[in-house]
Amino acid sequence: MRTIDAAAFIQNARPNRFHGWLLFWSCFIVLFDMYDLVVYGSVLPILMRAWAIGPVEAGVIGSVGLFGMMIGAICFGFLADRFGRRRMLIASVLIFSLATFGCAFASGPEVFGALRAIAGVGIGGILPNIIAMITDYAPKRTANTMVAIVTCLFSVGGIVAAFAAMGLIPAFGWQSVYWVALIPVLTLPLAARWFFDSPTTLIRRGRIETLRTTLHRLAPTAGDLGIADLYMGSTEATAATAAEPTARDSRQAHPRASLALIFGHGRGLATVMIWIAFFMCLLMVNGVTTWLPNLMMTAGYALDSSLTFMIVLNVGAIVGTLSLGRLADRIGTKRVLVPMFVIAAVSLVLLGVRADIVFLLLFVAVAGACTMGSQNISYAFVSQFYPSSVRSTALGLASGIGRAGAILGPTFGGFLQALELPVQSTFLFFAVPGLIAAAAFACVPLARATTPPRRSDPDQAPRRTVHPTTTTTPTDERASSHD
Repeated sequence: MRTIDAAAFIQNARPNRFHGWLLFWSCFIVLFDMYDLVVYGSVLPILMRAWAIGPVEAGVIGSVGLFGMMIGAICFGFLADRFGRRRMLIASVLIFSLATFGCAFASGPEVFGALRAIAGVGIGGILPNIIAMITDYAPKRTANTMVAIVTCLFSVGGIVAAFAAMGLIPAFGWQSVYWVALIPVLTLPLAARWFFDSPTTLIRRGRIETLRTTLHRLAPTAGDLGIADLYMGSTEATAATAAEPTARDSRQAHPRASLALIFGHGRGLATVMIWIAFFMCLLMVNGVTTWLPNLMMTAGYALDSSLTFMIVLNVGAIVGTLSLGRLADRIGTKRVLVPMFVIAAVSLVLLGVRADIVFLLLFVAVAGACTMGSQNISYAFVSQFYPSSVRSTALGLASGIGRAGAILGPTFGGFLQALELPVQSTFLFFAVPGLIAAAAFACVPLARATTPPRRSDPDQAPRRTVHPTTTTTPTDERASSHD
């Protein structure tokens, strides 16, 4: 019987139709995930008049969605590594789609805010599990690019929400933009066919036939996998065994075991640095995106020009995410992130300098590429830094802690505005978190910390790795980690 290292099999696969459909449905779900989060801004002026609510109440309604996201990211990350990503993705889609759809029938701000909080929990559960799933099944040479494409849908979702509001609200009322939120539920039977549990989870639970079926869909020309002995390479299996001594005898990983893997084996300092970087980056991103139009108007630019800056910022984010993802596949994710965060800080400082409009738009585009673009690539870095068995947990924790920074970002900007500082000084303060994020990522080692195979464990004995393009090719390599 031949043996197959499932991790190496997946990483060495050639991109094909399987990866295309996986990417399509991931992008589709993330688009509506972000649509449901940001569409509130499109109906806010109408709701403030209809329900006679002030700016404070409106801000609270907006914030509860972000708090829900923080809770959802952390909780669904843990639950996915324990019960499987497929179940948690389905649950997250149902929660955010139905709760957002329910906002159309809210009778007042209290019910509306409660539904937004519930929707936020589902929204927060999507991204960590989508990125973890893509990392599990993407070829090594295209993993960063695939994650970058998915995270670009953040900006696309915001654009779709704006156009939907422009087209639907005048004809059907503000409730109509929330009817759109039902689309993910209606398409869930199709999308769920492309939601997969991690190979590590499938092997740990003894669901070998499910993994064989998935690998055959991933590489249909690889030959008959029906009699193959599937296993995970030493990077995944040994670390999981060291941190989860009862994993082979149980169907579920304990949360404490997940934390042991996240902080153990030399990852403790790196994990803290990643959390600091996420917190600082999202504080910077959300603060800038919230206050950029106001700051540019304070600097003497017209409202139309200030809104143009926002469009250019988001276009820069999309272009930057795709470009940085491709570059990260070539030279390594960390080698991209550290200098890009430094450039982000410099570009924000330059925004405070009075310059010709062409140069200013260029600075804004660079700021979008290096702030939001770098943040998007950070998800790819985290997903590759940790073993598959705790990937959703690690992403959920980083995303949840980063979301706390996102909540504080607008408040931080408001505090700076209240001090009546010069515009140049405000942008300088926004640049500081970017430098801290760069320093934090610089402290993270290039490769994932792993545990060497234990000689006494027969399951860790050297095995033959079968590549998806052949049936008998031996190799001594294991699934290598990304930078």
